[in-house]
Amino acid sequence: MAIVYGLKVNLSVAMVAMLNHTAIEHGSIYESITSLGNNTSSGENCGSSDNDAGAAPEGGPFVWSEPLQGTLLSCYFWGYIVSQIPGARVAENYSAKWVMFFSVAINVICTLLTPVMTNIHYVGLIILRVLEGIGGGATFPAMHCMIAAWAPPNERSVMSTIIYVGTAFGTAKSILTAGILAGKFGWESVFYVMGGASCLWMVLWVILVQDSPSKQPLISYEERTMINSQLGTTQTEEVTEKQPPVPWKKVMTSVPFWAILIAHVCSNWGWYMFLIEIPFYMKQVLKFNVSKNAVASALPYYPMFLFSIVLGKVLDTLKAKGYFSTTICRKTATSFATLIPGICLLSLCFIGCHRDAAVALMTLGIIGMGGMFSGFLSNHIDIAPNYAGTLVALTNTVATLPGIIVPLFVGFITKGNQNIGAWRVIFGVTIVLFTIEFIVFTLFGSGEEQSWNKTIAKHDAESAKHDESTPLKKNNGSSPVRSEIL
Repeated sequence: MAIVYGLKVNLSVAMVAMLNHTAIEHGSIYESITSLGNNTSSGENCGSSDNDAGAAPEGGPFVWSEPLQGTLLSCYFWGYIVSQIPGARVAENYSAKWVMFFSVAINVICTLLTPVMTNIHYVGLIILRVLEGIGGGATFPAMHCMIAAWAPPNERSVMSTIIYVGTAFGTAKSILTAGILAGKFGWESVFYVMGGASCLWMVLWVILVQDSPSKQPLISYEERTMINSQLGTTQTEEVTEKQPPVPWKKVMTSVPFWAILIAHVCSNWGWYMFLIEIPFYMKQVLKFNVSKNAVASALPYYPMFLFSIVLGKVLDTLKAKGYFSTTICRKTATSFATLIPGICLLSLCFIGCHRDAAVALMTLGIIGMGGMFSGFLSNHIDIAPNYAGTLVALTNTVATLPGIIVPLFVGFITKGNQNIGAWRVIFGVTIVLFTIEFIVFTLFGSGEEQSWNKTIAKHDAESAKHDESTPLKKNNGSSPVRSEIL
């Protein structure tokens, strides 16, 4: 997940070094980043920028207009939206391992080809970014299927968190690494180094990873038995029978599913606000220079990594001891992911130009958002483990829209009005969405397995009636099998 998100955001950093800022006409990125804050028509202004803000950035070979730059940065999402549901169905019915492998492989190959294709024509870069989006879109559904097949219920929060917090780790590492590489070795090095290093993962994934414990020869018999028994899928052989079709009508009328979907959409608005737009806030309003901006933007994701894992482990421990139900765990984690960043954004509206306080609040807000990994983002597996990939594909497809809308919204509000007053409007909208997420998920979220997920279990039971030697069991796996003979 760190590789996919790292390769996803590296273009945002590399593009600064790719553009010929001097040659770009009036209204270009160069003008916007050297004149930020000069418009004082309304709102507050935090004074002059740091000492390197007025220096022209080093020029690259490309003269791309602002609309084209926006297209190049957003076309990733074109592919991301279309691949999620197909990727989920292939992962559920065939192999999540190989869906994940090819998803990352597409990103790695396209990243390595980026310098060559971009030098030919910018259309080549658009094609590669769309393909990367197609690969990236299938990763969450495939990984949800892997977690459903491997994570015992009492370890699900912490395992999901460890995996998905890789998105934050990859983002932070990519921002810092891409900036260093572009500055010292040129923009091409960003794609060659990051893409080349990721090839090692592909080799290790093929060798070490299997779709389920029953297919994994590298674990002990005791571990395999423990995982399978807790998941209700004790088995030694796999049957190639596919899952029954997704009960679409029941999914679409499920209140807990809609609670997850709404939470996912609202949370992604806040996530993209912190990930993409907060650096612009630090530049436009707080007047941070480029180097300080990069560090301040990236560093919060490291404590977020630690907080997310600790929170997941604490919730799993409380659940294992019977203090918390799965529902309470998911709602508690989601509350952290909404209340903390919401309060921080509200405070930012009144903090003014106090840089240290503003950075501290933004850092705390990003850390708090780490609760989503053991909150609603793990909830698909709770309510329907047999269809976890499809459910996360559905919610993540809709939740991708904020990634497209947020930059447009911020650009519209701040055009010719780059001051604290404009950003208060932006923060206010985000706070409202965090509030909606908190209320909806608190009232309607659930960690209980839904009745429509048991379609497979009922199918197993009906088949077992014809063979009394096959014991009936609750099956959250993907196919009917006989119990393991001890």
